[in-house]
Amino acid sequence: MGNDYLTKLDRLKSILRDTGGCAIGFSGGVDSTLLVTVAHEILGDRCLAVIATSSTYARDEREQAVQWVRNTGIPYLVIESEELDIPQFSENPPDRCYHCKKELFGKIRLAAAEHGLNCIADGTNADDVRDYRPGRRAADELKVLSPLKEAGLTKDEIRAISREVYHLPTADKPAMACLASRFPYGSTITQQKLRQVEAVERYLREKGFVGCRARHHGNVLRLELRANDIPRLVDGGIVAGLVQFAKKQGFTYITLDLEGYRTGSMNEVLDERSV
Repeated sequence: MGNDYLTKLDRLKSILRDTGGCAIGFSGGVDSTLLVTVAHEILGDRCLAVIATSSTYARDEREQAVQWVRNTGIPYLVIESEELDIPQFSENPPDRCYHCKKELFGKIRLAAAEHGLNCIADGTNADDVRDYRPGRRAADELKVLSPLKEAGLTKDEIRAISREVYHLPTADKPAMACLASRFPYGSTITQQKLRQVEAVERYLREKGFVGCRARHHGNVLRLELRANDIPRLVDGGIVAGLVQFAKKQGFTYITLDLEGYRTGSMNEVLDERSV
């Protein structure tokens, strides 16, 4: 990777400086944490971190995001964004994320205007263009800036900068997509189902499994773990407790995906005709 990421970091700073002030959608993940950190360095109080409360995001993740901005002194705002109230979202079509992001970015745009900011931004990075992301259409429609992507920063480079330049606690944090990504397209998303997958993933994290996913297939739970964690689950005496816990959440069958964890696995069923 060399030091090319430092050149891209300078480019990122220039992009943010040119905005004169920006409201940034902040989830507390790897990308948005670096973006907010650099934006605050360049823009000071003209940087506003906007945290959305939603049932589609794990509560402990949201609480960590709020605690982090409080500790750093970065100006922030918490807004309510309830995607389940949008039929086009809760019915879970392949373009579900478009409807979610359209509402979210619209509310961030209003928050930005109230604080005298003309620019809104998200944490999309240069790697994100490789997957199916209908939320980008909403971002384009609402003129959302993606400074990390514009600067050409990849996920690995963002982690490197977070670790080596800013010493951020999120440098090695696993990716945390919204909980709605745990459901097959066409499967209705409800509060109850969201709490089921949230509970199982929290249970796994407490057992030391990171980068795991609890995919919801009705009464079937399909677990995705990192490849090196699969033997530990099977041989570590954890299975019985996990099965018992998952069944208490309402699942009948608990399965392990032998391909392991991979981002966007729910998109594997899509073809060009359905997107």
